[in-house]
Formats: sequence, C-alpha cells, structure tokens
Amino acid sequence: MTSYQNIAPFKSDAHLAHAHIIQSDAEALEIALNLAEQFKQTAVARDAQRVLPFEEIEAYSQSGLWAITVPKEYGGADVSSYTVAQIIALMSGADGSIGQIPQNHFYALEVLRNTGTQQQKQKLYTEVLQGARFGNALAEFKTKSASLKQTAIAPKADGFEVNGEKFYCTGSLFAHRIPTLVKDAEGHEFLAFIPRSSQGLELTDDWSGFGQRTTGSGTVKFKNVAVSTEDVIPFDAAFSQPTLVGPFAQIMHAAIETGIARAAFEETLVRVRQARPWIDSGAERASDDPLTKFELGRIIADVRASEVLLKQAARSIDAARPLPTAANIAKASLDVAKVRAHSTETALKASSKLIELAGSRGSQRADGLDRFWRNARVHTLHDASRWKYYFIANYLLNGVLPPRRGTL
Repeated sequence: MTSYQNIAPFKSDAHLAHAHIIQSDAEALEIALNLAEQFKQTAVARDAQRVLPFEEIEAYSQSGLWAITVPKEYGGADVSSYTVAQIIALMSGADGSIGQIPQNHFYALEVLRNTGTQQQKQKLYTEVLQGARFGNALAEFKTKSASLKQTAIAPKADGFEVNGEKFYCTGSLFAHRIPTLVKDAEGHEFLAFIPRSSQGLELTDDWSGFGQRTTGSGTVKFKNVAVSTEDVIPFDAAFSQPTLVGPFAQIMHAAIETGIARAAFEETLVRVRQARPWIDSGAERASDDPLTKFELGRIIADVRASEVLLKQAARSIDAARPLPTAANIAKASLDVAKVRAHSTETALKASSKLIELAGSRGSQRADGLDRFWRNARVHTLHDASRWKYYFIANYLLNGVLPPRRGTL
C-alpha cells in the first residue's frame, strides 16, 4: 500500500500546453485505435504485476482523447456519445483498467457542462484541452448505504474548506484535479474540482480488487483542504432537472463491458484455433468441433447484440442533447439501462467461455486469460443489472419514469 501525499508521479503541469487537440470524431477514433493497440501489448504484464499505467495514461491524455467532449464553443471537438462509447470500448478491450480510468473524467465534464458557470467552463475546459486529467472522489466506503455522503464543505473567508474521506476513487492517482462530491450544512451537494497538489489532500493506493487492478481506485482523504469558490459547482442540480448526466455516465460503463466482451470473444477465436479437439467430437481440429462452434455462435450473437444496444443508447443520448426533456431523458436512460444490463451478462459469459473453450492450457497464468473475466466481474459490480431490468419493466408496465441519477 502506497501513500501519495502531494506527490505527483507524473510530469508537472508545465507540460499541459503541448497536448494535441482533436478536431473530429474520425480523428478521435483513429488515434484511439492506434493507442489501444499499443496498450494491448503490455496489458498482461501490467495486470499480473499490478503496474500502474502512468506512462500509458500520460500518452492517452496527451493524445487529445481526454478532451473530446469539450464543447466546440470552448475549442473542443464535442464528439458524439457513440464515439466516446466506441473509444472506451476499444481501450477496455485492450486493458480493462485503462478503459475505466477516464470514465469519471468525462462524467465530471458532463456535470460541468450542465451546472458550471461560463467562467468555470472556460477555465476547466481550457485545462483539459491542454492535457489536464480529472480523477474522482465520489463514493464513500464507511457509510451505512452508498447513497449517504459525509464529506463536508464549509465556507471560509476566502473560499471553502473540505473535510472527509472517499474510496473507489478511480483515476485519482493519475489526475491533476480530483472532482469531489461534498455536502454543505444544508444538505446541498456540490462537485469541488480540487487540485491534486492541495495541502491536506492525501491519496492512498489501497485498491485491492482482484480485477480492474490498475485503475488506482483507492482512498482520498481531505483534511482542512482549501478550495477556491470558482472550483465548486452545483451537483444535485444536475439531477433535479432533465439532464444527460446520468445516462451519459452509465453508457460509459456499458462501453467498458462491451469492449471487454468483444476482446474476450476475439481472443477465444485465437485460442480455439490453437486448442486440441475434444476427444468425443471426432474432429481433427478444435475449430471443427460442432459444440465449440455452437458456443462461439452464441457468444458472438450476444456480443453483437450488446454493441447494437450500445449504439442505440448513444443515439438516444445525442438526440436528447439539443433540448433535454423529461421524456427524451427517460428514453435515453432506459435505452442505456438495456445495454447496461445486457453488457453485464455478455462480458461475464464471453470471458468465462474464453477459458472454457481454450481448454486446460487456457488456465496458464502466463497467458493472463483470466484477466478478462476478473475485470468484467469486478466492473459489473458497479451497478446491479437486476435493477436495470426492474426499471425497464416498471416503465413498460406502469409508465413509471426511471430515476435521474448516475447509477441507473
């Protein structure tokens, strides 16, 4: 367990002005394809040895891909939700941890889009265009329920002060700012974009999950941390009115699982071609085994279904963006719930079948085939798919709109 107190294991902020600025969806996808292929080459070793991907995340953000949701009026490409989902799926297929690390960065930018002032947007979007990375400090580990938050913000003469403790802080070890969910004395929620170098802020690398091992999802503690007024934006307002914050957050999680599922299936094809046929099949090659073909056919049907559902959900989000209403936000949320539920089951099935169809040799630690299942299993714990199905059915049967929050 390592503690990082005011220590940046990456270059100083002086390098930020050199980040590439992406101009279009097509350029973003091309860059993502190339980077994902690079990250894939060393993914097994990173997972096995739990090597945090500082160099990879630096390359990822410097490529301009962490700024692709910045609105055009602020200098960004403002790519479609489908492009964002495709990129996260690509990265997740290469390395599940790297695929998840920027999720809360994009989430914070979406909250900023909806509740930040023009001055706050100008400041923070400019930083992101220069290469800044945002982590997160949203969840808390020691409360009775996940919905309870104790991290507090209090006014001071020259701004605010934050005190509390957070866990599951994915990406914070790699971040320049840590958007932190806080409550004031009246119970109002805010997102404070706290600089990583702030006095009294301490990060601990104590994430010990058996999957998504290098996401840096450990503890962040705040002890009398000073925060500027201009770095604090409303959070609860993003859900008290129709916004895309919830469905946009959730489609990125669905993309992570869809990407893992696709990569697991493609790896299965490789391993089946290398495997020996089952003795009862009568086949000369495993690739001619009829029951193996049956299983492969089922897997690719599910993977493709998740991909189609992902695209449909992204289209619903983009259709609602110009003029969000209760109706089109509900449609987007329900479409995202469908892919979120389906991708959960598909990622778990595809990653398990990979090892099964690879045969006994698929269990060899050096190949790291288990990482697909471990990453899928840990990530799918983020939200319960059974509740996705409940919200879908409750709307169809009773016309009850789904709740507005980031966990649908």
